[in-house]
Amino acid sequence: MPTTPDGPSDPRPGLEMLDLCRTMRDTSPVVRDPASGAYQVFRYDDAVSVLSDHDTFSSDFSAVFPEATGLMEGHIGTLDPPRHQQLRRLVSQAFTPRAVAQLEERVERIAEELLDRVPEKTELELVEDIAYALPLTVITEMLGVPAEDRPLFKQWADQLYANGAFDTKSESSVGAAKAFHDYLLDLVVQRRKHPSPGLLADLVAAEVDGERLTDREIAGFATVLLLAGHVTVTLWLGNTFLCLLEHPDAERALRADPDAIPAALEEVLRFRSPVGIVPRVTKKQVELRGTTIEAGQVVVCAVLSANHDERQFDRPDEFLIDRNPNPHIAFSKGIHFCFGAPLARLEARVALRVLLRRFRSFRLDPDRPMLWHPDPTMSGPKSLPLLVEPA
Repeated sequence: MPTTPDGPSDPRPGLEMLDLCRTMRDTSPVVRDPASGAYQVFRYDDAVSVLSDHDTFSSDFSAVFPEATGLMEGHIGTLDPPRHQQLRRLVSQAFTPRAVAQLEERVERIAEELLDRVPEKTELELVEDIAYALPLTVITEMLGVPAEDRPLFKQWADQLYANGAFDTKSESSVGAAKAFHDYLLDLVVQRRKHPSPGLLADLVAAEVDGERLTDREIAGFATVLLLAGHVTVTLWLGNTFLCLLEHPDAERALRADPDAIPAALEEVLRFRSPVGIVPRVTKKQVELRGTTIEAGQVVVCAVLSANHDERQFDRPDEFLIDRNPNPHIAFSKGIHFCFGAPLARLEARVALRVLLRRFRSFRLDPDRPMLWHPDPTMSGPKSLPLLVEPA
């Protein structure tokens, strides 16, 4: 994608689809994709209905993708009640706003340390230097993963998405997922034999209705915590700087009033949703917007389209950092609303605050092209080289 020193010439892959999304919302709000066979949902109200109705729209994809079943064990995002609530209760206390608030000092210290390591103080590769490293460091510390093993997770994550979206038929993707899972499974076994501080050890010791979790359940649980706990925040921070590069007035406003940062970050989530789609599987026949969908069908909520639905949002295609209310669905909806949202919000808020404090200006580096995340279901920079002026 070509860029200019002042900002991206094309805001991002997918944003050019907004006109098509608007047309689909008006003319075909629920439509079956002939290529994949999945039903696509474009309007905000319909997406909320799908995501909120777990009795009709399941998160269990084991029947649709049986080859990935072994990797999904303990994956809270693919579980339905009652198991979903049971596992969620185990970990939710670590991610309450009150618990997360206690991490703020540590998160800020990590952000400062990461920026201190940047060798060239007038150049910043936003993703590598902080947007990826910060959330990965935080979540691995919480889980109790050894610091020396953190580079492995980047290697596996890159392999997972090397060919775009995670493909259950791709040897590279499946191999990376298995390596990821096997590493955590081995770590669980170690924690069971030799307990040490961390969320992983807490899960090993935890009980659900008098029963301990299996090692594979804990490994699956930890896998989703690690992936969801850093990839989406990485994309969110990258998208934040794309928005600020495109809207310098917004950057000036945030520098003048740092208290406006939280609302601005929520607008980034709406305007440049890191996760573009959220899928479900129908448990029974259902009619949606006049379209009959049989049981066992994949239904995909187009998050980007829903978050730009003019029926819900005033001036939806404008980036407004003081938008209020802002009921975006970037963190999903219903029982699968992201339980890590408080931590993600803290990390994004602290990172942006520190970056604005340490640098008085940012612009794209014309000599180093930015790269987009290869997964078409996600949206954000894979690399974002910037020229910066230290404060």
